[in-house]
Amino acid sequence: MIAQDLLYRVSLQSVQGNLNTEVTALYTDSRKVTSGSAFIALRGTQVDGHDYIEQALKNGAALIVAETAPNSVDQTWVCARNTSIALAEMAANFYQHPAAQLTIVGVTGTNGKTTVATLLYKLFRALGHRCGLLSTVENRIQDQVIDATHTTPDALQLHGLLRQMADAGCTHVFMEASSHAIHQHRLHGIEFAGGIFTNITHDHLDYHQTFEEYIRVKKSFFDQLPSTAFALSNADDKRGAVMLQNTTAHTVYYAFRTLADFKGKVLENDLDGLLLSIDQIDVHFRLIGEFNAYNLLAVYGAACLMGADRQEVLTQLSQLSGATGRFDCYRSARTGVLGIIDYAHTPDALQNVLSTVARLRQGSQRVITVVGCGGNRDATKRPLMAAVASAQSDQAIFTSDNPRFEDPKQILADMERELLPSDRRKCLSILDRREAIKAAVQMTQPNDILLVAGKGHEQYQEVAGLREPFNDKEALLEFFELLEK
Repeated sequence: MIAQDLLYRVSLQSVQGNLNTEVTALYTDSRKVTSGSAFIALRGTQVDGHDYIEQALKNGAALIVAETAPNSVDQTWVCARNTSIALAEMAANFYQHPAAQLTIVGVTGTNGKTTVATLLYKLFRALGHRCGLLSTVENRIQDQVIDATHTTPDALQLHGLLRQMADAGCTHVFMEASSHAIHQHRLHGIEFAGGIFTNITHDHLDYHQTFEEYIRVKKSFFDQLPSTAFALSNADDKRGAVMLQNTTAHTVYYAFRTLADFKGKVLENDLDGLLLSIDQIDVHFRLIGEFNAYNLLAVYGAACLMGADRQEVLTQLSQLSGATGRFDCYRSARTGVLGIIDYAHTPDALQNVLSTVARLRQGSQRVITVVGCGGNRDATKRPLMAAVASAQSDQAIFTSDNPRFEDPKQILADMERELLPSDRRKCLSILDRREAIKAAVQMTQPNDILLVAGKGHEQYQEVAGLREPFNDKEALLEFFELLEK
């Protein structure tokens, strides 16, 4: 593709060189640049791509896109107002605008994004559509699974995946829209058919600095929806209406506690699933917990807004399971201990899961929780996570959870710092996550409930910049097996 076509709709401040230059590929990593490709210099939180322009030129870049003008170079160089927005426009041009061929629904919020997007993907496949999924757990093109490295891919990877989905005949795509992706303009230029808001609680303050900024970024997703789209929000969340106050999209609400367009009521909530009344129809679902009741109601509402038959939606939705690593239950055959793997990594998510566990426990069943906090992330939630785990459990074990480049001992110290004396007595810190899960299993008595929270579907432990193989489910089942011998 020639540079002039590639730069269509990009806001340029200056151009040096020949825009008839042929461009063979797009890169934001100078190490990947090859002869004839374009290098787009992005400003990140840790690295500035402008520092690597010289390396990209040495590797044969035919086009440089930056926010600064060059002193003097032979290659074509364009100065863009914002290279993140430029990348989104260029990626769409390079892949020939696949988003325009697809019905795309975005899901944003703190908790529930993965489950809602995954359920929509499964539901619409069951309804006979060819679908794509972009989620924290995995990306899917019909049955093809593509590993996910981010909740929302960067603009280049995103449009590449959308191109594959369109070429595979997909008609619908359901995707998570993370606050990072919204803020970094990865979704720029995509005309969504609909947006869904789940809830919002404190998270990612390491990146957004303040809760107000985090809210503003989430809200901006709905501000940018076209008038042809729907905006579906959780009316029970105190910021559910705020999210939609400036959108031009068709505003719709779902709720259990307040008046809403899509109204639900929890009739039963136990280990066999949820019995819900949705729009005055009683339906049993396989998913467990009140938080999943909200996820199911959001999916139902979105499907109806997309023209699906209400009765058929409820019939198909009642048969579906959720996303991997979201309240996955495993029972020890000999002891009857119920193990639960969940991705809960915010105080609110952990509270939701433990509140569900509290309602499910019977008689003398004890609750043992294994939980940690990630490194190089919002440190303010560490004592909050510890407080929730200790208050809602009979025994809590604090451990590592992707310490990244931080000292895991310091992370545990942060978790323990504000514990009440009454809670401290039932808390234990074990640095090694595998040993923590082993100790928790050994502490269990028959029919206890053991929650391992924080990592869910993840297949790794990130330590000092390296990803070491690790999976909570595998560790739990291994120690269950040893317990039964």
